[in-house]
Amino acid sequence: MSVEPATGTSLTESTFFKKSRGALEALGYFLALVLVWEGAISFFEVPGFLFPAPSAIAAALWQGLVSGIYLYHLAVTMVEILAGFALGSLAGLLLGIGMVTIPVLDRVLYPYVVAIQTVPKVAIAPLMIVWFGFGIQSKILMVAMACMFPVLINTVAGLRATDSDRLALVRAMCGTNQQVLRFVQLPSALPYIFAGLNTAIVLAVIGAIVGEFVGARLGIGVLILQANFSLDLASVFALLVLLSSMGIILNLAMKAIEKRVCFWSGRSSK
Repeated sequence: MSVEPATGTSLTESTFFKKSRGALEALGYFLALVLVWEGAISFFEVPGFLFPAPSAIAAALWQGLVSGIYLYHLAVTMVEILAGFALGSLAGLLLGIGMVTIPVLDRVLYPYVVAIQTVPKVAIAPLMIVWFGFGIQSKILMVAMACMFPVLINTVAGLRATDSDRLALVRAMCGTNQQVLRFVQLPSALPYIFAGLNTAIVLAVIGAIVGEFVGARLGIGVLILQANFSLDLASVFALLVLLSSMGIILNLAMKAIEKRVCFWSGRSSK
């Protein structure tokens, strides 16, 4: 009696069905929450200026998207997020590499980096407005400061966690410090670096909104303040939904990039 081996196709289908079932369960829970929320608002007759119903939030979101106002301000916020994320991540990566390869930099720079990170970004934002104005530059720097620290810390941790046997093997083969960094330390540290990038992309959204709250002419943060001042909580919730969706999309995009780059890592398959 022969037993046919399991094929890779069946495993792929099984994984697909498991993921689909999980997504459907999450969607079902969300719809149940929305229905309970809508029913509670209607039953207790809660005023819209205190707590809006999901139907009112959906209507405000649809109106803002159709009119183009939300999309225009979202584009401004997205530019701030992506530019600041790129700048802060690059700075954190380079500083992390420098602090590992040059011990003097670690002793000199690390206390200042921790001190800057400890100061609340809300306290730094007014200074950025004074120095760089109400334009997009101050928001980009705010986002960069929020993104730099997690990338820096994870880069340092990843480079220092490199297997010592691999380092000894490359050095025994007369590998230079640059070759050790390029072919051993950086590939080994990539999962750590992407962990920092996944954290940084979420912090980038927060940094951009904080900067817009303090002083800006355009952006989702400006719309949230305007809606809050006019007690239009449905629009406030609609903008929060838009921000949350944008954060989820950015995080999923970063995880997709990690899966392609760190294909050998166990984290990338989750």
